[in-house]
Amino acid sequence: MTTEATLPTTSASPTARRLWTRARGITLALVLLLAGAVAIAAVRSDARHGELDPRSADPYGSRAVAELLADRGVSTRVVTTLDDARAATGPDTTLLVAVPDLLTERQQTELHSATSGSGGRTVLVAPHGSSVERLAPGVTADPALSFDSTLSPACDLPAARRAGTADTGGIRYTSTDLAADVCYPSERLATLLRIPETTTASGEATEAAPGDTIVLGARDILYNKRLDEHGNASLALQLLGSRTHLVWYLPSLSDATAPDDERGFFDLLPSGWLWGTLQLLIAAALAALWRARRLGPLVPEELPVAIRASETTEGRARLYRKADARDRAADALRSATRTRLAPLVGVPVSQAHAPEALLPALSAHLHGDGQSLHTLLHGPPPRDDAALIALADQLDALEREVRRP
Repeated sequence: MTTEATLPTTSASPTARRLWTRARGITLALVLLLAGAVAIAAVRSDARHGELDPRSADPYGSRAVAELLADRGVSTRVVTTLDDARAATGPDTTLLVAVPDLLTERQQTELHSATSGSGGRTVLVAPHGSSVERLAPGVTADPALSFDSTLSPACDLPAARRAGTADTGGIRYTSTDLAADVCYPSERLATLLRIPETTTASGEATEAAPGDTIVLGARDILYNKRLDEHGNASLALQLLGSRTHLVWYLPSLSDATAPDDERGFFDLLPSGWLWGTLQLLIAAALAALWRARRLGPLVPEELPVAIRASETTEGRARLYRKADARDRAADALRSATRTRLAPLVGVPVSQAHAPEALLPALSAHLHGDGQSLHTLLHGPPPRDDAALIALADQLDALEREVRRP
């Protein structure tokens, strides 16, 4: 009696439970990171929605200033394109540029050309570096910011003296214009400048005009949340209410006057994001180098199960067929046949693959044509599968004939 035992089989394929066990830590971390990003974005979106927009009642909006100006007979109009801002300049108009740094170099140059000599007032809110140099020639922004937010006027400008202390601390400026009013200094550098249009940056006289340019180093006095602190409201109303019309210019990325080739995607990203991304990439590279698997010398390892030779042969044959590797399959068949034929005809196995040693011995044993044997054992690869099968049959027939007593 023969008893057949059924052995349990173990699958090497990972199950869903095993995959979840391996990936749950990473998945949980990604979920927490995504939730934190959404929460931060939600909080910041609520706080910064409509920043410096005179229509926005949010903490960082400027609707309160517009309402107070309206009570004093000053109309406020919002524009988002350079063409509208240039068309609105005039002696009875104050043009406020909310975010001058969003303008391209060409837009800044064109805006300065439109406001220069117009007789109106231009208010630039916290322009940096090269922006202020193009919009207000002769004015330079200092790289270091003011340490104090609330500063005293310390100048003879009537609007500043009436307002008193205000939250102008931010970007600090210097001017080559001797007639400029230098107000709210921080470490002897102004955070508010008034440059009259009666003189140029070099101090030379020009045609008389009542217009001027205000360079404001901080946005705080325009925010709804800061308007009722110190003299912020008084200073904002006097700076923006000197004319009957206020044009509030909010530069937009959709402005048709902005050339597409002057600002790319990375130009619109704050430098902090770029440096932060670079630091994350360096940290990820270091972590990958730390946790990467080191490849050492090859170590032989016994197979956990015994595999039949026929299964190995069939598996390799399927791989050859899938890759259309008839040349490699033919080489394997011919090599194995030569190795088996060499001892049968008295040729050492080490010389089995040398035609000059094996073919003469085979020809003498079979009394056949050496040329046909050379083509069979060392010929070109077969053209198709039918030719490969024919080659295998011919090699089997040759081996049987050699083994025949």
